[in-house]
Amino acid sequence: MTAVAHEPLVQADVLLEGFLALDTPEGFRAELIEGEIVVTPPPDGDHEDYINLIMKQVIRQSRTEMDFSGNKGLKLKGAPDCPKDHVIPDGTFAPTELRLFRGADSWMPCDGVALVVEVTSTRPDTDRDTKRRCYARGEVPLYLLVDRGASSLTLFSEPEEGDYLQRRSIHFGKVLPLPEPFGFELDTADFV
Repeated sequence: MTAVAHEPLVQADVLLEGFLALDTPEGFRAELIEGEIVVTPPPDGDHEDYINLIMKQVIRQSRTEMDFSGNKGLKLKGAPDCPKDHVIPDGTFAPTELRLFRGADSWMPCDGVALVVEVTSTRPDTDRDTKRRCYARGEVPLYLLVDRGASSLTLFSEPEEGDYLQRRSIHFGKVLPLPEPFGFELDTADFV
C-alpha cells in the first residue's frame, strides 16, 4: 500500500529530472506542462510581431513601469500527481521596482509577475486551455492570449482554483482595457 501511494510522486520526480536534463536544438524550447514534455520550434515573424506590438505599448503606456522578458521560464504549481509545471510564456511583464528578472535562474517562481502573454502557433489548444490552467494555478493575475486562428485577444483575470474567473475577448482592430497595474487600453489596430 505504501509503495502505491508514493508511485505518482516517484514518476513525477523522474519526469522532472528527465525534462531538466533535455538538450533541445537551438531555437527550440521545451516545457513541462501538466506532466507532458512539449517541444516547440522557433516562432515565425508574425508571432514575434504581435509580442513586439504588445511590449511597446505596455512599456510606453503603463501607469506602473514594467520590465519585460521574452521566453522566461516560470515554475508553476503542477496539476495533481504531476511535477511543477515549467512553462515559458512568449512574454512576461513584472513591475520594474521588483527587479524579478535580475539574477533569476533559468526557471524562476512566478511570484510578482503581473502579466504573461501567449501567441498561438503550432499547438493553439495548449495556449488556449492547458497553459491558461497552468498560469491560473500559479496565480498569475493576468493572462493575455493572442489567438491568431480566431483573430482575437482574450484577457483572463482573477485566478481561482485552477482557472480564471473572468475573461474578456476582442477581435483584432479593437481596444482591450488592461487593468491596474497597467491602466491603459491596448490598441490592436496594427494586429489586422
